[in-house]
Amino acid sequence: MYHGAAAHKTLRADIIRALRAQVYTGFHHMKVSTLRALSPADGRYADKVEGLRDIFSEYGLIRFRVRVEVRWLQCLADEASVPELAPLSSVLKDVLNHIVDDFSLDDAERIKDIEATTNHDVKAVEYFIRERLGDGPETGPLKDFLHFGCTSEDINNVAYALMLRSARTDVILPKMREVRAKLQSMAREHAALPMLSRTHGQTASPTTLGKELANVVARLDRAQQQFRDVDIRGKFNGAVGNFNAHVVTYPEADWQAISGRFVESLGLDLNPYTTQIEPHDWTAEYAHALVRYNTILIDLCRDVWGYVSLGYFKQRVAKDEVGSSTMPHKVNPIDFENAEGNLGMATAMLSHFAEKLPISRWQRDLTDSTVQRNFGVAIGYLIIALQSTHKGLGKLQVNTEAIDADVGAAWEVLAEAVQSVMRRYGIPEPYEKLKALTRGQAVTKDLLQEFITTLDIPDDEKKRLLDLTPERYTGVAADLASKI
Repeated sequence: MYHGAAAHKTLRADIIRALRAQVYTGFHHMKVSTLRALSPADGRYADKVEGLRDIFSEYGLIRFRVRVEVRWLQCLADEASVPELAPLSSVLKDVLNHIVDDFSLDDAERIKDIEATTNHDVKAVEYFIRERLGDGPETGPLKDFLHFGCTSEDINNVAYALMLRSARTDVILPKMREVRAKLQSMAREHAALPMLSRTHGQTASPTTLGKELANVVARLDRAQQQFRDVDIRGKFNGAVGNFNAHVVTYPEADWQAISGRFVESLGLDLNPYTTQIEPHDWTAEYAHALVRYNTILIDLCRDVWGYVSLGYFKQRVAKDEVGSSTMPHKVNPIDFENAEGNLGMATAMLSHFAEKLPISRWQRDLTDSTVQRNFGVAIGYLIIALQSTHKGLGKLQVNTEAIDADVGAAWEVLAEAVQSVMRRYGIPEPYEKLKALTRGQAVTKDLLQEFITTLDIPDDEKKRLLDLTPERYTGVAADLASKI
């Protein structure tokens, strides 16, 4: 039986544990769980974002928090200016490292059990580490310095920074490189394949298929570099950013230097000027860098979609794959449509992160907390899109016959070449004369060559123009594509 306030708290903890156990079991062992997921990232596309789960899940956040708490304790033990905390023995170092390095799902569950009683997620991490340290002459003083001088946000901002750094290094950039490598390979393979350009939807000076893909590679390279170069920052300076508790306890210690060494030891850049929270400006830069990358990829997906529609690309399909529920002939460009939709979802969320997170009332409000918990959802949509793009590119088969027929019939695009040569040799009003010749009527090879024969230009130049075809009028496109 449960009696009294303390007993009711115990009852509440028991109920929460039981419910969580049911949810955990159902999620991991019942196929129906993915059908009832609220987010497609945890339902339809669950297998595509598996690499993000240990980073952005509740388990991932708890694991990073534990790492920060333990590393801070180890940092303090190494500081001569904190004499009450003796240097760690090799045994105790191993114990603390084991807590971090071998952190498990069961450990996270234990922390959630503690949180059911404390009703405070970060404090539950502290109590968990106390448990793991146990009782002993060496651990007693050590436990008293757990979470020393920290506000919860010291732990959380560094945990999220480590989270986003891990996602960038271990998941996002590798997927970006996969797409980039595929595009580069296609650009080089088709560097010299002439293709009709279209500006404003109208026929324009020819390019090559490889050059158009190389353009995308160059854009993605720059966006990817900007994303990779975003400085990931952390703050570790107490309740409102001034080391108040630190200084009153150890006034002789250089807390700014200690904090800097600690943050940098985790592979982060120190932000020394903050309120209670790290202001999230770098997070906005991170999000905006991804938005710019996404925009380029959306542009690619829409262009490829259009080229599929023109017949420039065919698509490999599995034998039993269905393109349309009613039209058996259809092979829809679904991978690029999927990518475009998921990139839009990612961009919408990332844009909100960038606009919202740097804004906080006075020294702190909690509106950032619930938003940050959605990092994994936004990154999940991006990862789904990157996989769809890569898959779609892999299914493309270049239809050289359609591309050749399109560019070969567009003799009007040579009007630019002819009038440019006319300018060189001083023939008056070259643009106007070609405009009168070509606009409003079909431009054929015979029509254009008959006009060229009337030009008062050197014979060798006239011959060069007469030998020119739309397929040969590609400038240095092939060279540019082969160099990407």
